[in-house]
Amino acid sequence: MGGIGKTALAVEAAHRARARGWFPGGTLFVDLRGYDDDPVTADQAVLALLDALGVRDGDLPPTADRRYDTYRALLAERRDRMLLILDNASDPAQYLPLLPGTDHHRVLITSRDRPDSLPVRLIDLETLAPDDSVALVTRALHDTDERDGRPAREPGALRELTHLCGHLPLALQIAAGMLRRRRHRDIASLVAEIRDAGDPATVLDRGSPGTDLYGRSLVLRPVLEASYRRLPPDQARLLRLLCLAPGAETGTEAIAALADLDTKFVVSLLEDLAARYLVTPVRSDNGTAFAMRWRLHDLVRVFGAGVVAGDAGLREEGEAARERVLELYARWVEAADGRLRWLPGKREPERFGDRGQALAWLDAERSGLVAAVEWGREERFAGAVVRLALCLAEYLIWRRYFDDWIAVAEAAREAARRSENRLGEANAWGNLGSALQETGRTGEAIDAHTRARDLFQAVGNRRGEALAWNNLGLALQYADRAEDAIDAHTRARDLYQAGRNRHLEAIAWNNLGLALRTAGRAGEAIDAHTRARDLFQAVGNRHREAIAWNNLGLALVQTGRMEEAIEAYGKCLKIYWEFEDSYGAGQTLSNLALAHEAARRPVEARTAWLRSADAYTRANAPAEAVQACARADEQTE
Repeated sequence: MGGIGKTALAVEAAHRARARGWFPGGTLFVDLRGYDDDPVTADQAVLALLDALGVRDGDLPPTADRRYDTYRALLAERRDRMLLILDNASDPAQYLPLLPGTDHHRVLITSRDRPDSLPVRLIDLETLAPDDSVALVTRALHDTDERDGRPAREPGALRELTHLCGHLPLALQIAAGMLRRRRHRDIASLVAEIRDAGDPATVLDRGSPGTDLYGRSLVLRPVLEASYRRLPPDQARLLRLLCLAPGAETGTEAIAALADLDTKFVVSLLEDLAARYLVTPVRSDNGTAFAMRWRLHDLVRVFGAGVVAGDAGLREEGEAARERVLELYARWVEAADGRLRWLPGKREPERFGDRGQALAWLDAERSGLVAAVEWGREERFAGAVVRLALCLAEYLIWRRYFDDWIAVAEAAREAARRSENRLGEANAWGNLGSALQETGRTGEAIDAHTRARDLFQAVGNRRGEALAWNNLGLALQYADRAEDAIDAHTRARDLYQAGRNRHLEAIAWNNLGLALRTAGRAGEAIDAHTRARDLFQAVGNRHREAIAWNNLGLALVQTGRMEEAIEAYGKCLKIYWEFEDSYGAGQTLSNLALAHEAARRPVEARTAWLRSADAYTRANAPAEAVQACARADEQTE
């Protein structure tokens, strides 16, 4: 892409090659200015090349064809190998007539477009790695003043600056020039200025120090504008709309919805944009273009969004596109959520044949889905966002993405409030409370569940009220208010029984058992967990059945019935592994280890602790894994 450092790399390579004696015949360099308003033609370039080769004025052949003949003849006569650099080409017509016609010499061409139709070796340049970006800016400052201590004093600010520059060499060079000019200011001040502006190109171009070593203007936005202006209308439209997509990467299907185009046609346009290095394809596991994801450079995204924002017609086009992708997301998230919650006997959700497919799709789309929920802060999208956020909750719980869960719930709450959707607001408060509880913010969780309960009561939704009582009871347990928790879970159970919902009644019985055990009423807890287990079995919810078996084991341990507890944990583990629930398996294995410790079986306890550590590692829970390993080591002491 523009600004990636093609010219700098080509010139550096040429200098090193010359130093090694690879091109004793010398090096010729022509800037074809392919992306300027008036690109250099091959006919113009050959005049410059002939001049460099000593043919000028009266020695010049009168016609273009004879000039090319003379040019090639001169190169053919040269015994010493030469290097020809044809820089910044936008069209093969600019450089094809300039090729020497012999393999004795070498040609290096730089371009923002990929010439796939030509049999030439292609070297794709990516943005710099984060560490290399930091090194580039650091070296640029130290080359000017070796005493410049800002990079060492502000490593965090420097790394953030390179991130804001998108690790694009042109942007990094401009930033380094600005820091040289403001040598008495810290790096953090430039970071703050860019963040406040929201558009790195605006700040960098405004503070650009002038020109680079090759006499080229160090400006960022014209580079992006030149690439954009050269696009055919259909590609330009797709690029603009893609800049509005949520998330860093977007799937082909979502892009098709954005553009309101057939998927096959969208893939073709995306491949054209990728050939111009304005989008980057992210390879999919199955290798099909329709399952691929596509990434935009951050600076391209900000530029495209700015183009849309500056035109009323394009803004309306963009809003309609966002509505379409939100509708697509809401539909497929609802289907994926239905698969995650599916029980035997229920209607089969569309699209996803099993839990694995639903989770794989959600994993791939997560960043975009979470970003799309933030659109709910705009009234136009509030309704779709409330629906989307509600369906994301089960997945975010399952994958333990608690920060995302909190962000989604807060955005949904505001969207529901803005659209006066009291039921949606109640659900959002409930999800927020559960997410806060998982992150240890128990007091805030109690307040959130209380708000949810009151809203459900106000709209007369008994099922929602029962859910709020249930969640409130769990939060109260964490706050060591066992008796209040028992009351809350009893209210939830009674409401579910009145509504004849056996599945939700089972959840209430299970949570009531937890509260009873916390209150020291282990015998009653065993009865409650047994009721929950039997109900889960009856409705076919295997994963919830596993939870009930685990909790039954805890209550059995409390009453000293170790062998029964160990058997319960074994039944629980079998189901957890069926569902590939590594975190749940880690918890149960920890409980099993404690049961073996209580029964004075150190060898069995150590084995269970090590298995627990392995399960937690698979679940990306390193703190729990370390703790389990430490407990395993204690068994040998």
